[in-house]
Amino acid sequence: MDLSTNYMGLSLKHPVVASASPLSESLHGIRRLEDGGVAAVVLFSLFEEQIQQENEVFSRLLTAGSESFAESLSYFPATTAHHAGPDRYLELIRRAVEAVDIPVIASLNCVSDEGWIDYARQIEQAGAHGLELNIYGIETDPTISGGEIEQRYVNSLTAVKSAVHIPVALKLSPYFSAMAHMAVRLERAGADALVLFNRFYQPDVDVERLDLHPSLELSSPSEIRLPLLWIALLHGKLRLSLGATTGVAGAGEVVKYLLAGADAVMTASALLRHGPSYAAVLVKGLEHWMDAHGFASVTLLKGIMGHDRIANPAAYERANYLKVLDSYQMPPV
Repeated sequence: MDLSTNYMGLSLKHPVVASASPLSESLHGIRRLEDGGVAAVVLFSLFEEQIQQENEVFSRLLTAGSESFAESLSYFPATTAHHAGPDRYLELIRRAVEAVDIPVIASLNCVSDEGWIDYARQIEQAGAHGLELNIYGIETDPTISGGEIEQRYVNSLTAVKSAVHIPVALKLSPYFSAMAHMAVRLERAGADALVLFNRFYQPDVDVERLDLHPSLELSSPSEIRLPLLWIALLHGKLRLSLGATTGVAGAGEVVKYLLAGADAVMTASALLRHGPSYAAVLVKGLEHWMDAHGFASVTLLKGIMGHDRIANPAAYERANYLKVLDSYQMPPV
């Protein structure tokens, strides 16, 4: 049985990939993920704010007291201290690439195309097999149009693609007014893959303290519906890879995503709940399903439930809405 797949130009032995999480914050964790059975690992995200903050700290240290007297130069920090956090990230990439036999995909969590473009080049030089741009930003300025926000994504991708030669994926939010059109624009701008979808941080309100409570819950299977819908809708309309993420609790979700058209199925919540070895459980479950349903390879099942392949594509659209509502009608009194 052939479980292999191709994701963003990378050959994977199967579709189950560890998405960015605390599990990939150390070389020990990355080795555990490989031993657990994942086909590739996305490193924990490096935030643009981290790079900017350390740039500012270094700049202040460099200029503090420099007008006083020449001896103050002896107090300057060594330039190797610059980007201490990001430098550790680069070192983790180097060590991981040497230590494991699966693709290592770096992740930049960014909101602009300034500052971190050069760092994307350094990530490539450190040996990463791919780069995921985890573009995370909630626009609160009412004067900024949707078109301007979309152009930022295109500009950021274009800038990074011009700086590196490794494959680049974009992890997107679902909040585009014309998701299909946006996907086509990103493909034309050079994206090698789209990862659907990002889960934004959503604070809760503490009604006793009248304060915001930061929280981010692990995903649940019910959250599969939105990314599943869009992967099915985009399958066959794009040449780039589609990565699925969110809501993977068991092998059933892996199968669903593949049937919709995903090239890779990413999970963090399931691995955090059950440990890295749960990846092997997901792969074995996929293998059992394929054997029971007569599929000799992942390639044969991939996308057969996509919008472009099913007999009734309207089932993915508005046409099925009233039927769903009718199923919830109250019984007569």
